[in-house]
Amino acid sequence: MMPYLPHTEQDRNDILAEIGINSVSELYSDIPEEILLEDKLKLNDSLSELDIKKKMKELSDQNHDLTEYISFLGAGVYDHYIPSVVNHIISRSEFYTAYTPYQAEISQGYLQAIFEFQTMISELTGLQVANASVYDGASAAAEAALMSTSINRNRKQIVVSRSVNPESRKVIKTYCQAADLELVEVPLCDGKTNKQELADVVDEGTAGVIIQNPNFFGLLEDLSELSRPIKKAGAVFITAADPVALGLLEAPGNLGADIVVGEGQSLGNPQNFGGPHFGFFAVAEQYMRRLPGRVIGETEDKSGNRGFVMTLQTREQHIRRARATSNICSNQALNALAATVYLSLLGKKGLQTVAELSTKKAHYTAQKIEKLTDFKMTFSGPFFKEFAVSTKKDKTELNDYLHENNYLGGFDLQKEYPELQNSILLAVTEKRTIEEIEKLVSLLEAVK
Repeated sequence: MMPYLPHTEQDRNDILAEIGINSVSELYSDIPEEILLEDKLKLNDSLSELDIKKKMKELSDQNHDLTEYISFLGAGVYDHYIPSVVNHIISRSEFYTAYTPYQAEISQGYLQAIFEFQTMISELTGLQVANASVYDGASAAAEAALMSTSINRNRKQIVVSRSVNPESRKVIKTYCQAADLELVEVPLCDGKTNKQELADVVDEGTAGVIIQNPNFFGLLEDLSELSRPIKKAGAVFITAADPVALGLLEAPGNLGADIVVGEGQSLGNPQNFGGPHFGFFAVAEQYMRRLPGRVIGETEDKSGNRGFVMTLQTREQHIRRARATSNICSNQALNALAATVYLSLLGKKGLQTVAELSTKKAHYTAQKIEKLTDFKMTFSGPFFKEFAVSTKKDKTELNDYLHENNYLGGFDLQKEYPELQNSILLAVTEKRTIEEIEKLVSLLEAVK
């Protein structure tokens, strides 16, 4: 973006003379006057570069980030540690400035990075094919729902558990409305998918079923048992997963999932005030050609040298519109690259360690909070790095008090689940120290 317009008044007059008009306003002569803006734009007077920098600094200082606050807030976006080398690698100009690798012959480095990313996602999910990434976890879940109707062409029902992230469910609802699909939500039972209700609603009209594990409340769902009525009905089993949890849990593909999707922000991507992030998307091999987005494949050139190409591109820009599986973006290349670097640095053991530390610290925090007079666990059962607690204290005052002490508290569950009016959702990652956890507990206890 250019900070100043380079054209002088004489430049503008010369351009107007060249095209045969007298003023800039004549360029808009075809637009009806009733829809033209009559008043001038309410812009400030021009400033010098020095003054602009000072002004922007004042505005940016109104934001606060996690160098100033201790975060126990999750609900889909998490404060995991990112090794400094991740940013150093993705900031290299050949990665940072690349829009998309359309010309494979000059994009071998990026294509290889995406290929490695796909391989890692396949290993984590237990499925044979992964695409190069999509916008985010919510759109990945919605695209998976749409893909299930492509697999089961004569079925028009999508079933989703209420324990799936509310943002994902909202995007899925939007997709279903546009595609004239019926969306059915399965109610909760102690914070998890109600197994009997799921079995009752899934039938021969169900195209796909979406279950999240760990679910939005951090609880672990029994994927093997939940898959039985889904498989019996011939529906596509879609699992939304936390990629860090997959360093510790059994791969969903080994538990019956046909499609595994998720939000990848936890893998080497900062929270970024809510984005950009990326979604990952993996499928069983027989569904590869119905996969949205693009897939990078490995090949050889005529001299036998290893190379990489875009094997599948199912967007309407590349194939006939009627044959396109989706108009989702090609991939979030830079964000996926950050995840690739992060996973390469940690390796299998490192990711497992991050998952284990997050789990142990979350359980330690929950045990400490549960000992407080006005707090108790909202749900029972095993959980990963996130848990819900009920409190007799005012949640707004509680979070405000934490904020005053440079702590970010829990997500108010009543915003998305009216029945949970007294509960907040807390997240604990490997970054949180025992001292920070003890301070959180003391702050919670101090709120009157």
